[in-house]
Amino acid sequence: MCKHHPFVKGVNVDQHTKCAHYHTDVDIIAIKFYCCNDYFACYFCHQEVSNHNVSKWPQSRWNERAILCGSCKHELTISEYMASTNCPHCENRFNEKCSNHFHLYFEMTEPPSDTTCHS
Repeated sequence: MCKHHPFVKGVNVDQHTKCAHYHTDVDIIAIKFYCCNDYFACYFCHQEVSNHNVSKWPQSRWNERAILCGSCKHELTISEYMASTNCPHCENRFNEKCSNHFHLYFEMTEPPSDTTCHS
């Protein structure tokens, strides 16, 4: 039986959810945006493709599955993802520098100390 995987929107998104903005070997996650309930490869993809502003995930909803591993298509909760450096299902490594961008997607109590955008 074939399981349906979520469709990931964005700019030049490949089968592993890499996009025009982030495309290294570890850029393999997509994020379901709180505002539209659609998966996008990254924040910039959402900005370019959607016609609405981003709404951040409230901390009270971080137990919802909103992160997609582009390698195995396993969905993680936001809390699981924020505590991980790799997928708990397939063990593929995630880009640890993505934590610099958490404030773009998730309501944070304090902004990160390094807000520089790294891929």
